[in-house]
Amino acid sequence: MDTTYFGRKWGVMVLYDAISKRALSVLEVKNETIERYRQEVAALQERGVVIQSIICDGKSGLLGSFPDIPVQMCQFHQIKIIVRHLTRKPKSPAAQALRALSLTLTESTQAAFEAALKRWYEQYAAFLNERSVNEKTGHSHYTHKRLRAAYNSLKRHLPWLFTCERFPNLGIPNTTNLLEGKFSEMKQLLRCHRGLKKESKLRFIKDYFAKNSS
Repeated sequence: MDTTYFGRKWGVMVLYDAISKRALSVLEVKNETIERYRQEVAALQERGVVIQSIICDGKSGLLGSFPDIPVQMCQFHQIKIIVRHLTRKPKSPAAQALRALSLTLTESTQAAFEAALKRWYEQYAAFLNERSVNEKTGHSHYTHKRLRAAYNSLKRHLPWLFTCERFPNLGIPNTTNLLEGKFSEMKQLLRCHRGLKKESKLRFIKDYFAKNSS
């Protein structure tokens, strides 16, 4: 499940079945909220839809919102988070090594990745924990804030990055690429219909998902 936006005022939240390749829910939203996701999952369950697993991005609070359902965080979203913190060309050896490690996510096992992350920390812990002092206030702060943010993101999300491995019988995808691809194709088609009003765009989107459910 994921949300894509059209400008700053509205977007479309889609819950998509990776097995049947069809949209279970297509909703107009102003904001992507955890409560709205919860409501839609609950509504589907009330209709008798059996939700075996959920694949989503790392939106704060979302991963832990479904304690009775296996949740997989999209590994590509995690990689994007790391790149956002460290950039594509980090300067320090520690940041370079962490970025390189994050790029192995989609090809690694949980045991191998956790072991590699532990080795990274052991090698760069001193650098990671360096502090600087503000000469005006006398207060200290971590020197490498972006590096810490990247590392903490990986540590925080580890419980959900390899759910697909822990439930092999469910065939859980490790990314939201299937839905992202649908979003990309849909927006490309919409660009061929410039000038549509919001209501017409929404009808187009719902019709797109209805026709591309196979």
